[in-house]
Amino acid sequence: MQLEIGRIYQGKVTEITKFGAFVEVEGKTGMVHISEIANTYVNEIKDHLKIGQEVKVKVINITEEGKISLSIKKALPKPERPQKNFGDKPKRDRSDGPDSNFNGKKNFSKERSKNQDFRQKAMAGNVPPPLFDDIEPKKTDSNFEDMLSRFKQASEEKFSDLKKINDNKRRTGARRR
Repeated sequence: MQLEIGRIYQGKVTEITKFGAFVEVEGKTGMVHISEIANTYVNEIKDHLKIGQEVKVKVINITEEGKISLSIKKALPKPERPQKNFGDKPKRDRSDGPDSNFNGKKNFSKERSKNQDFRQKAMAGNVPPPLFDDIEPKKTDSNFEDMLSRFKQASEEKFSDLKKINDNKRRTGARRR
């Protein structure tokens, strides 16, 4: 009988090697590669299959020379992936909530404590430092140009520090020869 590509058959494991297992299907022997044994990582084939075990296999390829490639994992039903429901969380009005006071302005004492927690984590090496942080409450008389100039100044300082570090690395690498 001729095997058909894409069809699932019942087979029997006849031999196990380090790279796969040979399965006899309807009088013909095909190979199941180690990557086609299970949906999880397979370190040892003997943990998943035993000689003489009956398995369902799917024919995935038959070469011109008559070599049969089989897959156990494609013969199994696909594992269900958990579906994410993005609409479950109710939307909050930004003007009310734990971070705001009665007139809708942010509570800066809570913001300061969040920034301090971030700085403590950053100093411990867990989090990279922020590019620009202004823990002082925003003044009502400061405008966009002032904020932009402070940001540019902080960015230029950090960029020059990075440039110095990279220049030092290049110099030390050249001397090692």
